[in-house]
Amino acid sequence: MNSTCRRWLADGRLYAVLSAAGFSLKAIFVKLGYAAGAGGALNLLTLRMGLALPLFLWLLHLSRGNNDARLGWADAGHVLLLGTVGYYLSSLFDFYGLETITAGLERMILYAYPSLVLLIHAALARERPTPRAVAAVLICYAGLGVAFFHDVSFAGASHSVLTGAAWVFASAVTYALYYIGSARLLQRMGSMRLAGLVGSVSCGLVIGHYSLSRDWATLLSLPGAVWGYAALMAVLSTALPIYWATLAIQRLGAAHAATFGNLGPVLTLIAAWVILGEAISAWQITGLALVLCGVTHLKPGKAVKTD
Repeated sequence: MNSTCRRWLADGRLYAVLSAAGFSLKAIFVKLGYAAGAGGALNLLTLRMGLALPLFLWLLHLSRGNNDARLGWADAGHVLLLGTVGYYLSSLFDFYGLETITAGLERMILYAYPSLVLLIHAALARERPTPRAVAAVLICYAGLGVAFFHDVSFAGASHSVLTGAAWVFASAVTYALYYIGSARLLQRMGSMRLAGLVGSVSCGLVIGHYSLSRDWATLLSLPGAVWGYAALMAVLSTALPIYWATLAIQRLGAAHAATFGNLGPVLTLIAAWVILGEAISAWQITGLALVLCGVTHLKPGKAVKTD
């Protein structure tokens, strides 16, 4: 390992890049799973969360001793609520959206969540966003409009693209609510312990949803390739990126580590082109540039206590 890699590993930048890369591959694995015969969003999501459950429990094990504050009933209810709107509803909506839109457009829509955090926080606090923040939000959504126009123009099924984009936008809204709601518990227990708890709750909700609505024999009979993509998603796009993000936040601080998330939409667009054969057009590049510009100019949140 050369000196640059050692330096990036020591100061957390390598972990931040790995985390962004892992999360960016999620949409790719979802699209590959659908192509391999997953048979729908709930089937693939259940496989992902079922395989990820031991990994979330592993995160809880790793967080032992860092912050052992006891949880009260109010905390348990808060965790349950976060698990419902976060990894459960947000993931389910996202998987529904990926049935009909490209991986590149999905990542750009999801990446708008910082603007939603700002708008929801301003509404809850009854504060007016600054002119700079408003301009950043408008630039971000202008970029989404450009990217959306590309997909509608070239997909040949505008209704399905509109429906898929709406599902993914709903995913971004629920994730923004999760982000806002997690602030208090992050201060008390740290990011790794909270991720392990919320992730475990979400896995239970997804498995319960499947048990009430589907036959487990159907899931067990899915092709081996679908199980393989779900396993890759559980490891490379769920547990490990969360762990790497925690290590990056420990070394860089929350605000600085978050800036590496700018790599996510770029990496997804490139991976979708290389692996899925999705076209990259001037419209998409323009839309991506506007989204990145808008999100980058939003004021970052305050750093939170981490493990």
